[in-house]
Amino acid sequence: MHINITESLTHFNGKLVAICSNESTPPEGAYQVNFNRLEIILEGEYDLIVDAKDGCSQLTLKQGEMVYIPSNAWSKPTWEKPCKMVSVLFGKHQVGFSFVQYTTEGGFVDVQKHALSLPSSMALEHVLDALNCMSDKSRSNVMGEHLANALILYCLELLDNPVQSKISRSEKLYRSMCIYVQENFHKDITRVSVANRFGVSSAHVSRLFNQEGSVKYADYVTYVRLDRAKFMLKKYNFKLEEIAHRCGFKDTNYFCRVFKNKTGKTPSGYRLGAV
Repeated sequence: MHINITESLTHFNGKLVAICSNESTPPEGAYQVNFNRLEIILEGEYDLIVDAKDGCSQLTLKQGEMVYIPSNAWSKPTWEKPCKMVSVLFGKHQVGFSFVQYTTEGGFVDVQKHALSLPSSMALEHVLDALNCMSDKSRSNVMGEHLANALILYCLELLDNPVQSKISRSEKLYRSMCIYVQENFHKDITRVSVANRFGVSSAHVSRLFNQEGSVKYADYVTYVRLDRAKFMLKKYNFKLEEIAHRCGFKDTNYFCRVFKNKTGKTPSGYRLGAV
């Protein structure tokens, strides 16, 4: 995985097609997380719907092009054409890489993930902040393109000289599982499915969350889902049924009970108080 990403991004000087916004309501099936993302097309074409300030926009990214998606902005890939791409996710403590190969015949034939710890120097934050400030523009500009390419150079340096982290393998695995939950909270992510994803037993998943996070796995999933529900209640006019569905709760009444139990307010009461 390290070789794939490094070879793919070396000498890459891409064209920034868009810096997404977060003004319009995300459609059903949209991908929305609280991380900044840079999506880079290596081969083929990548169709997606994004919020480009002036409303929803259909983009077709080709080889050598990229799109920047700020934290809590959304995108919705259509996955109709074959492509290879790298999605870079910028977290507070680490950078995550997803190498994706998609074919129209077999769907996702290669999806690999890799994460690297960030150094204590957070110069990266200033580059991300500058790009986020440009999300109110309807189209990207020259400065945005230079900043996006600077992110790629930063990632290459990180790949070539990874931070020698002092955290244990267990904590690394726990952090990776937390990010996975934050990316997939809207799905039916059980201990078993997470265990299968990371090649461990479901008992080991429970043990990691208890030891490294002092929390039960199910409680952490609930925390992430409720945190997203609070954001949606403040940001959008979705009905409670829609919020429950988008946050991974199969039953609206159960969602309301859990929300009241954890926050002391009903979802409707929270929304009124958040105005």
